[in-house]
Amino acid sequence: MKILYAIQGTGNGHISRAREIIPLLQAYGDLDLLISGSQADVQLSQPVKYQFHGFSYIFGKKGGIDYWKTFKTMNLRRFWKDMQAIPLTEYDLIINDFEPLTAWACRLKKIKSVSLSHQASFLSPNTPRPRKSERYAEVILKYYAPTTNHIGFHFKPYDDFIHTPVIRSEIRNLNPQNLGHYTVYLPAIDDKILVKYLRAIPEVKWQVFSKHQKTPYQYANVDVKPIHNEWFNQSLENCEGLLTGGGFEGPAEALFLGKKVMMMPMKNQFEQACNAEAARRLGVPIIKKIDAFFIDALKKWIHNDQKIEVNFPNETSKIIENLVQNFAGKHFHLA
Repeated sequence: MKILYAIQGTGNGHISRAREIIPLLQAYGDLDLLISGSQADVQLSQPVKYQFHGFSYIFGKKGGIDYWKTFKTMNLRRFWKDMQAIPLTEYDLIINDFEPLTAWACRLKKIKSVSLSHQASFLSPNTPRPRKSERYAEVILKYYAPTTNHIGFHFKPYDDFIHTPVIRSEIRNLNPQNLGHYTVYLPAIDDKILVKYLRAIPEVKWQVFSKHQKTPYQYANVDVKPIHNEWFNQSLENCEGLLTGGGFEGPAEALFLGKKVMMMPMKNQFEQACNAEAARRLGVPIIKKIDAFFIDALKKWIHNDQKIEVNFPNETSKIIENLVQNFAGKHFHLA
């Protein structure tokens, strides 16, 4: 059996989840990997057969997306050409993790595909949203990478096709302890801005992982490092808490390890606002921006020892087994 696994390359969550899923898929046949997008800081250990430009959001340095840089990287002509270059009919099973090239190629050629992603969970009206609805953002989530079948991941199984998070084996195998420091991952904020505020709480040691820094440095009580999978895992394993954005995999892994979590979703990013709302319902404190109240909010979080208990069982192998049994060989053209 031939399987195509198409992965979104924006952000680290998609690639991190794929690292866990790829070996499971390889047990069922010949697996080809496709990645589109260019904003991930972690890499796959397996060879990638198809690498495309795709569509990627470009992170800014002040808490949001740099829409001008994002717009400049988009190339519809190239997108259409790349979409036509994917030999979809060679495959018995096409799996998609929010990857638009393959999704739209399948849709236009009326070929079935299966989404296996966090974003698929938003196809359910039961999945938490912020009070202020954003219709255009809902449309983007629905049509950015449309597929015929859906398997979603979220903090809770809000619907019958939604499962709890894929926690990587390398995280499950950690021996978490509390060495007192706090880990920080806010990819849309410049580390120099973070240092300015974090040094104002000198009694706390901060380990900041920055997309914008290639060389480690230390300023007072703030240790800044570039993104590095092993360094980050070690920091998370031994930290007291994680200050992070509105992503999904990072907070899920920290909660699984029993760490305190505070989230600050990116500005004008609806998916992250939804993640933050779901986390808030679990008891995770949310802060919207860095302002005059930021330090007080951090201090309140630091001095609060409340831990959130979650149940994220290791179901990934069973999910993949069911996916293959239910959908393999059914990529035929739709009527």
